[in-house]
Amino acid sequence: MQKSDKIFVAGHRGLLGSTLLGQLKRDGFENLVTRDRSQLDLMDQARVDRFFAEEKPAVVILAAARVGGIKANDDLPVEFLLENLQMQNNVMRAAHESGVRKLLFLGSSCIYPKQAAQPISETAFLTGPLERTNEAYAIAKIAGIKLCQAYAREYGANFISAMPTNLYGPNDTFDLLTAHALPALLRKAHEAKKRGARELLVWGSGKPRREWLYVDDAADACVFLLEKYDSPEIINVGCGEDISIRALAELICDVVGFQGDLAWDTTKPDGTLRKLLDVSKLSDLGWRSAVSLREGISRTYEWFLQNVPREVAQ
Repeated sequence: MQKSDKIFVAGHRGLLGSTLLGQLKRDGFENLVTRDRSQLDLMDQARVDRFFAEEKPAVVILAAARVGGIKANDDLPVEFLLENLQMQNNVMRAAHESGVRKLLFLGSSCIYPKQAAQPISETAFLTGPLERTNEAYAIAKIAGIKLCQAYAREYGANFISAMPTNLYGPNDTFDLLTAHALPALLRKAHEAKKRGARELLVWGSGKPRREWLYVDDAADACVFLLEKYDSPEIINVGCGEDISIRALAELICDVVGFQGDLAWDTTKPDGTLRKLLDVSKLSDLGWRSAVSLREGISRTYEWFLQNVPREVAQ
């Protein structure tokens, strides 16, 4: 990419999109284009077509998506499927027709089979059944990957797809109805500490293992791929290490300063028992994560205290 390239960041208010915008600015990219939903509804095909025809970005980062944790995915499969499909289809179609030179589509590690061998290689894609609790979101992302590859095969478009592992960090969602496990646990631990509670109730058994990548690292990897990667084949983005939910909860409690006990609600779903990405493909290109899990959680908690609504953080 050239520093003068016009870059459209779709989803610039989300966790990864907002961090990517900051990363690009720090790297000297000045011709950045953003639109919030009130200005450009990505589910409105006519408005998306008009935007691309007028702005003609050279590079597109498609980080916009409807996202959520296990409960949100399980409760709203129609919304997760339809909204994500509409946004992806509209943006990719308009990007191609307006002559976009490169597009980065952000997928998710949930596209891989529930029983995939660990760590999960890119070759596991479409080799088995998905995890039921986030199937709708996963199917939408799979369709996005396939559309990128179809544009590459049929038209020679440079549309690439990256599969980030679980992300966390500043600007995350801490709403307990929609948050992923790490930010939800961080908020619960904080509230338990403020109440002086003796116990913190955590969903599931604590046995599942998850990989967590600090969002600044994820943004850095995305810029790296935009500059170094041109294949339509998917590529994993992660740190290459995982941790049990139990150990994660203990680490979060230590960072937050909650000294009570953990209790486990085993009536709630665990989801996939393990999900660790094989990041050797990205490592071979020369990229590795830099922020440790403890450091990332500490930074996230500092941001939480300064930015979430007063009635939650105080």
